[in-house]
Amino acid sequence: MRRREQRRAAVWALYQSDLLTRPVEDTLPRDVHAFTRALAHATQDHQVELDELISRHATGWSLQRIAPLERSILRVGVLELLYPDAVPGEQPIPPEGAIDEAVETAKRFCGTEAPGFVNGILAAVVRERGVLRPAEASVPLETSAGADAQGGP
Repeated sequence: MRRREQRRAAVWALYQSDLLTRPVEDTLPRDVHAFTRALAHATQDHQVELDELISRHATGWSLQRIAPLERSILRVGVLELLYPDAVPGEQPIPPEGAIDEAVETAKRFCGTEAPGFVNGILAAVVRERGVLRPAEASVPLETSAGADAQGGP
């Protein structure tokens, strides 16, 4: 299974955990890949910090107003931006890869405005936290949602 599918499996487990108010471990299949399990648990371990950042940049949107699937996508994306080494792998995902993965997942599974909303929030986190490494600083990020995400999902 490719990393993209493993990442999406973590997003789905977190989404189900959020929606059903069940422990994330109960929403993961027994034979799930170690990367998926580690990503889901790391995201849940940092959820308070992730939610605070998401809320701060989701201008005009409370965290509870954001659709549960988009919340899960954002949580995983922000975790991978801030803690790229939190999940074991051959190499950590670069910031632009974390943003691309989150936006592509939103394109595939969410409404038409969700990708821009997700991109706007993640780009704002990158700007606030300065997570781009010096060699990547000149890489432009998509900012279709503006400095902060205002369009909403």
